[in-house]
Amino acid sequence: MEKKIVIIGAGYSGILTAKKLAKKFKKNSNVSITIIDKNPFHTMLTELHEVAASRVDEDSIKISLTKVFAGRNVDVKLDTVTSIDYNGKTVIGSNASYKYDILVLAAGSKPTYYGVPGAEEYTFKLWSYEDAVILKDHIHNTFRKAACEPNTEERRKMLSFYVVGAGFTGVEMIGELAEYVPILCEKYGINKSDVTMFDVDGLSRPIPNLPEKLSDKVAKRLDKMGVQLIMNATVSSVGTDYIELKQNDKILHNTAGTVIWAAGIQSTDVTQNSGSALEITRGGRVQVDSYLRSTKNENVYITGDNMFYIPEGEERPVPQMVENCEQCADVAAHNITCAINGQGKMEVYKPAFHGVMVSIGGRYGVAHVGLPGHFFSLPSFLAMFAKHFINIIYFIQVLGWNKIFSYVKHEFFTIRNCRSFVGGHFSNRTPSFLLVPLRVWLGAVWVFEGIMKIAEGWFNKAMLTDFFGGANSWYNSILGITNTPGGTDAVSSATTAAAEKAAPAADAVTAATGAAADAAGAVADAIGKVLVHWDILGLVKVIFVTGKDLASSTISDYAFKLDIPVMNWFVQTLILPNSGVQIAMQIFIVLSEILIGLALMGGLFTAPAAAFSLILNFMFVTTTGLYLNTFWMIFAAIAVLIGGGRSLGLDYYAMPGLKKLWKRIPLVRKLYIYND
Repeated sequence: MEKKIVIIGAGYSGILTAKKLAKKFKKNSNVSITIIDKNPFHTMLTELHEVAASRVDEDSIKISLTKVFAGRNVDVKLDTVTSIDYNGKTVIGSNASYKYDILVLAAGSKPTYYGVPGAEEYTFKLWSYEDAVILKDHIHNTFRKAACEPNTEERRKMLSFYVVGAGFTGVEMIGELAEYVPILCEKYGINKSDVTMFDVDGLSRPIPNLPEKLSDKVAKRLDKMGVQLIMNATVSSVGTDYIELKQNDKILHNTAGTVIWAAGIQSTDVTQNSGSALEITRGGRVQVDSYLRSTKNENVYITGDNMFYIPEGEERPVPQMVENCEQCADVAAHNITCAINGQGKMEVYKPAFHGVMVSIGGRYGVAHVGLPGHFFSLPSFLAMFAKHFINIIYFIQVLGWNKIFSYVKHEFFTIRNCRSFVGGHFSNRTPSFLLVPLRVWLGAVWVFEGIMKIAEGWFNKAMLTDFFGGANSWYNSILGITNTPGGTDAVSSATTAAAEKAAPAADAVTAATGAAADAAGAVADAIGKVLVHWDILGLVKVIFVTGKDLASSTISDYAFKLDIPVMNWFVQTLILPNSGVQIAMQIFIVLSEILIGLALMGGLFTAPAAAFSLILNFMFVTTTGLYLNTFWMIFAAIAVLIGGGRSLGLDYYAMPGLKKLWKRIPLVRKLYIYND
């Protein structure tokens, strides 16, 4: 008989629980998994402030559920759950009803207003994708209208912003807004002194989850950004153009153009309305046992914000944070699997949290992280790095490479106004068509090198022995190494080569792809200078030399090589002993150079062509070395690696269609190995 698992909510815990269950039951056709959400996407709730203050594009915080569950045994239902019939094991939605054997309640939270008059009607929320977009548009419209307001008092009233709540959401929102205000003031020609920003909370310090020292850093940073903290004050009422505060038994009536509510959360209605069937605690959270089951119904599992659970040895319930959602999803999926299969040992939920982080705008953050009982604070740069790194870890679980690339793109590569902890250093501002001459020239050089090798007979005669041997002799003579791996005296060999007036081992490539046996006469005269000769743990030798004395050396006389024993073994053992293998390797090198060159010149498959160009250059660096005057080829390949063929190149026409075809492959969608 088919077992039906229904998950309510595609938030952090719901989406991860569904994915983990799909993996556990991927070979069991008797188990169906259904996830229900009112939106066709998962929202990164921890990044809402970035959209609200226009740091990133609004689509960057959405993750399509269709993409997440592509190729997986998960049925996504777009519906709003109105109630749950626990006796009949049925979830009732606006569009349909859903039978279940196991229910996962992960419906998430909503803002709580604590009964403050006017709070729900006259404040902006920040708890959904729609909330963030609405607030973003409101902020823009406010500054746009204020710029046209001739009355100074009215303009200042319009530009007064209050954020209620100095927890994570409140501080991150006001910090993001404070970072954005100077940009808006410059854009609309508004005097920054006309803008006032306040953060209000009934607590004595911002973000009490942090140590007091870090709270002080948060307060100082906000003050530096022009935010006035009003602590130990509660909101008594909110109106269309005012906010009323109670502080030290005094009522303060302040004009307010915008009030943003970030003062707390409670479980959604569908969870709170389950009071007769489940054990509801404060904030509408459901009491669970150590296996994350409802204490009143073993067929109902509670995860994420909806769960109320005090781990053994702790005094407080688990926090309503993303890390709790991630960890409980794994335990819930395991225990559900045990329940359905009727075998295996259920796992007790023993969360181990690793700290908290908060960003105050895109350039500053604080963090208190570590392991249970061993926490430490991070400086701002590392705190912001940790925040982004942890986000990426989450994205790996949800949408793999696809979301990682999108996230890095939005947070670093397309960020504007330097609103990142690394500033705007990685943000793309240069028109890509300026790279076209570089791309074409790089391709032409590769084609030239390939054609010259054909003319030299690389298709007909084994030449790699001389190609590698001559280069090694040249390096060894400068380094003062008299015995080569083959037992030949290097200086003697080079002198003999000079006497015979042998051509360099790679006539064409000496100028562009290798520091081969060049300047044999110079070797005979024992001229050369060692600049760097480092042996790093016996794994690699870094060699940097010049074939002439320093006074007369030009950039074309300096050569760089990475001498790697593993590469030497590969060449000496598998390639050089067999002339047939040598010729095959030569043909491969020649064809690669020509194909890379043609691809770069035409701007077709530019990214793989540039990547392969880097691989070939690395191969040359580790075998024959490279002259410094050819290092430009490495940097040019890096420059055109991403998007270099989209301007005046065939990639402009070919890549959109190829991307569509690529995304149609089921395995590609399942592994998320594509970009949008």
